[in-house]
Amino acid sequence: MQDDLKKALEVLQNGGTILYATDTIWGVGCDATNAKAIEKVYRIKFRTAEKSLIILADSMNMIEKYVADVPELARELVESYKDPLTIIYNKARKLPKNLIPNDGTIAIRIPKDEFCLKLIGMLGKPITSTSANLSGEPNPLTFSKVSPKIKEAVDYICKTNQSRVNTIKPSTILKVNDDGQIQILRN
Repeated sequence: MQDDLKKALEVLQNGGTILYATDTIWGVGCDATNAKAIEKVYRIKFRTAEKSLIILADSMNMIEKYVADVPELARELVESYKDPLTIIYNKARKLPKNLIPNDGTIAIRIPKDEFCLKLIGMLGKPITSTSANLSGEPNPLTFSKVSPKIKEAVDYICKTNQSRVNTIKPSTILKVNDDGQIQILRN
């Protein structure tokens, strides 16, 4: 795993894209603070920038760097939720404009995957996590289900967990509104 982490880190630091296993599905990732790398991800997926990307952070401390005001309820949900959970936060900051939708929100998840957490920690920044499929195709639960077009387009394919079969569906997505109300956007 260490060699894989080093190679993936080098690619991310140089503005490249990676194909990697998350705790849910296979994803395409890049440094979430690099606007040019984010553009590459959109091109790889044949996706418009109107469909925003989820980013992965390694801790609530990291989330606080990129969200102006983290609601206490969001903290409690992150700590108590057993399944993968993505929360849409208001008032995103310190992220490229092509990552933040017009409403100023950002979707962030702390993965429950050792490789992902280590890679994010080594980078010291969040990474994008969008399903490793062409826009409109099914989400790949295994490496073998990733489209050859995606595999050819990324700068590096992570070897860690290539033989793993994910049985988890994509993360639950919640939005915690300023008034404390919770919206379930994907369950």
